[in-house]
This record gives sequence, C-alpha cells and structure tokens, in this order.
Amino acid sequence: MRTYVRIVLWILAVMELLLGLWLMIVPKTFYDQVPTVNWTPPYSDHLFHDFGGASLGLGIVLTAAAIRLDRFWTVIALIAYLAYAGPHLIFHLGHLDGDERTLSIGLAVILALMVALPLSALAGTRKLT
Repeated sequence: MRTYVRIVLWILAVMELLLGLWLMIVPKTFYDQVPTVNWTPPYSDHLFHDFGGASLGLGIVLTAAAIRLDRFWTVIALIAYLAYAGPHLIFHLGHLDGDERTLSIGLAVILALMVALPLSALAGTRKLT
C-alpha cells in the first residue's frame, strides 16, 4: 500500500506542478485551449496567475509528502488536494449545461476520478508511520 500511496502522491504532484507552471508562464493559453474553461468568461490574467501559484504550492506539498511518505504529511497533502478537487468536482456537476454536454460529462467523470484517487490513497495512509 505504501507504493500505491507514493504513486498517487507523485501523479498528483506532477499534475499540479505542470499546471502551475503552465498557468504562471502562459495563462491565456489555458483559458483558450482547455475545454470548458472559457464557458465562464471573462478571462482574468490576475486570477489565472494566482491559480498557477496556488497549484505550484500544492504541487510542492504533494512532492514533499511523496518523498517523505510519513503519515502526517501524506494525510495533510491529500486533504489539501481534496480541498481543491472536491469543490471543483461539485462546481462542474452543477454546470453540465455548457456548449457541449458530452464534453462536460467527460470532464465530470475525470474530475470524479481525481477525487476518488486521493481518497483511496488516504485510506491507505493508516499503515504509514
């Protein structure tokens, strides 16, 4: 189970670090190229840069937890990720009426997996020391 938890932490860390870098370097391309993001205009450079910084911070915490893999830091990192992923999923579940319903539903499924994955890893932290 330790290996599974570490893999989940690394997956989430890499995703958040890449997302954070993308948003910090070229935030407008995220708005323009990621499906469903531009359904809630207007674009805000300030907001996307702030989101990028928050994603980088979360990625750093997840990376530290993956490296150290002790129960305390792993639980903190996974709960911090879920504090973002849970509300993000709920928002999208309440907004499935975008321009492309199939795309919106597909996104909701992916976001549900991004909640289930850290939840399953959280369950595996019982045996960490």
